[in-house]
Amino acid sequence: MPSPPTVLFVCVHNAGRSQMAAAFLTHLARDRVEVRSAGSEPADRVNPVAVQAMHELGIDISTEIPKVLTTDAVAVSDVVITMGCGDTCPFFPGKRYLDWILDDPAGQDIDAVRRIRDEIERRVRGLLDELGIPPSS
Repeated sequence: MPSPPTVLFVCVHNAGRSQMAAAFLTHLARDRVEVRSAGSEPADRVNPVAVQAMHELGIDISTEIPKVLTTDAVAVSDVVITMGCGDTCPFFPGKRYLDWILDDPAGQDIDAVRRIRDEIERRVRGLLDELGIPPSS
C-alpha cells in the first residue's frame, strides 16, 4: 500500500490560516494524509480568535504551537500550500505548489475569522477531491 501524501501548509506566522488548514485536513482525511504546517516567522502562539472559530466546529487547535518553516519540511512534502508567505518558501522541482490567497485572521474579529475559516474548509475539501480522498465527515 502506498504511503499517504504529505501536505505542508505555510503562512508567515503559522498562527491562523495554516493552523486552520492543517486542522481541517487532519480532521477530514484522518490518517490518509500526512499533514504539516509551518511559518516563515512563527508567532508565539496560535491566534485565539482562530482557536475560537475552529472550536465552534468541534476542532481543537488550542494546543498547537507555531513552527518554523524548514527546508526539510518542504523537501519531504508532496504538496506545499502557501498562504501569503511570499518568496520565503524554498522551491524544489517536482513538488506541487499552490498559493491560496486568503485574508490574514490576525487582528480580525470573530465574524471575519469565520469567513476565512469557511473559505479554508472549502479549499481543503477541494484539495481532498483533487487527491482522490473522500472526506471522513
